[in-house]
Amino acid sequence: MYLKEFEIRWSDIDANWHLANSAYVNFMSQTRMGFLMELGFNQKTMADHKIGPVVFYEHIYYFKEAFFGKPVKVSLELMGLSEDGKFFKFHHNFFDSKGRNFAHCEILGAWINLQTRSLTGLPEEFLTAFSKVEKSKDFKTLTKEDTRKYAKQPKDLVI
Repeated sequence: MYLKEFEIRWSDIDANWHLANSAYVNFMSQTRMGFLMELGFNQKTMADHKIGPVVFYEHIYYFKEAFFGKPVKVSLELMGLSEDGKFFKFHHNFFDSKGRNFAHCEILGAWINLQTRSLTGLPEEFLTAFSKVEKSKDFKTLTKEDTRKYAKQPKDLVI
């Protein structure tokens, strides 16, 4: 399990004086990027391969409040990856200073080719890096069908 520590800043709280939901998203994003950077995914390597990550959904479950000035740890576990690396699934958990879990998130995403703007598999060097990552006990090899589990269709506003 990958862990990253943060302190809840003034800018992270909302009108109810607890951690704002936008801060949860920011902490998770920073945790994912820290994890990916340790695997060799950084701005340069992603630019060299003309790829970037995209998020299909983030389902966040809140259990307890978290408050200003308190330390938090955010975990990342690799829950799924397609054979070509195109699709990925991570779970994040939020822990207080005593190790109590106060929120959980499931995220599904993919990699996009920044030139064609279409989904793409990972280059071999990145697939190799992911092959060395500890997988969760519930790890699953993802298929395109797995990405449709919560499929929603856009409904345009008729003007």
